[in-house]
This record gives sequence, C-alpha cells and structure tokens, in this order.
Amino acid sequence: MTVQIIPVGALQTNCCLLIDEESRRCAAIDPGGEGERIAAAIERAGLELGRIFLTHGHFDHVEGVPALIDRWPEAEVYMSKEDFGQPGLGRSQDQRLFPAWSLIESGGPWAEVNWYKEGDTLLLDGLTISVLSTPGHSEGSVTLLCDTVMFAGDTLFAGSCGRCDMEGGSERKMVASLKRLGELEGDFTVYSGHGPASTLAEERRSNHYMRQAMRL
Repeated sequence: MTVQIIPVGALQTNCCLLIDEESRRCAAIDPGGEGERIAAAIERAGLELGRIFLTHGHFDHVEGVPALIDRWPEAEVYMSKEDFGQPGLGRSQDQRLFPAWSLIESGGPWAEVNWYKEGDTLLLDGLTISVLSTPGHSEGSVTLLCDTVMFAGDTLFAGSCGRCDMEGGSERKMVASLKRLGELEGDFTVYSGHGPASTLAEERRSNHYMRQAMRL
C-alpha cells in the first residue's frame, strides 16, 4: 500500500490516491477539483481507478468526481447519504456547499452513488478500508482507516480541526469525533483534507482541540 497526495482546487484539497501495489489499482479519496489533472496523474503512474471515496460532501471535496467517472465509468463512488444534497434524503441543503446531487441533475456522469455508514468495511483488491462516522464538520463526515493510515477529511488537521459553523456542522459532535479518534488504539499516519500529514500520536500530544476533547 502506498499513498500519493495531489493538492487540487482553489482551497488546495488533498486528493489522496490509495494504491494497492500488487494490483496497480487505486482509490481516489476526496477528488475536490481538477479531475483531469488527477486522472492524468493516475495514468502516468500506470494505475487503474477502482473506487472513489468522499469523506464528506462539500464542493471542495467532490467537484473532481465527474471527470474521473468520465474516464473510468466502472469506478464506484462512495459517500454518506447525509451529505449528498438530494431533496428527500433529509433536510434541504445548500447546493453550492453540497453539490453532489446538483452535479448529477445537471448532466454529470455519476451513474450511481453508494452510501457508506459507520462500521462498513470496503475492499480495494488486497486493501481493507474501515468507515468511522465522525460528524462535526458536516453531518455526513467520515474518517477512513486502512491498516495504519487514517484519512481524516476535514475532521482532524495537523494541529487543528475542521470548522463547525457551516450548514450541518456541530461543535458538540466535532468534540465527540475528535475524542473518538484520539482514543483509537495504536498510531496512524494521518492524511487530512487540507494541509500537511501528521500522526495520531503527535495530534494526541500537541493538538489543543483533540487534547481538550479527550479530557471530557
């Protein structure tokens, strides 16, 4: 297993390529823009895209999906239903902030979206990915674990955490999610939705928000 980071879009979202070295297939986690550039990077590396995992539904984490599906139409898209933005799947959401549904309605190529939730286990050839529900930044935010690697989206950043003041955000739920991540056994390399990578051990030691949450 290897991980390649491609910062994309105006907000420099970390699109993470989770690569199964044996099969040369990968998952794109949070392709938030510049889908053609992500696709070109996948092809240059001699990889095939098998899965697309979205840690949440904000525009800066999903807007590159249509270009990837256009190139690999069999790739499966996974996200939380709570962040999809489709009328009838919960409360109405701002389509600018949660554009997945509007991307489909406007003629985007997403043939199907698979919902994942707490406790689900997903496979990418020889890799096993576990889904943790970690709301706070948005109601449908998840953290993905693969071996000793954590894809934290906008829940946990190096030295910080995601903002909670947008639609679907909750400071109370963010505190609970940070506490949960901090109490996981062992150490993980942490790839966040923005900014540098870290380790869970370092965040337990020095991240003020996580330390405060773990005291509760």
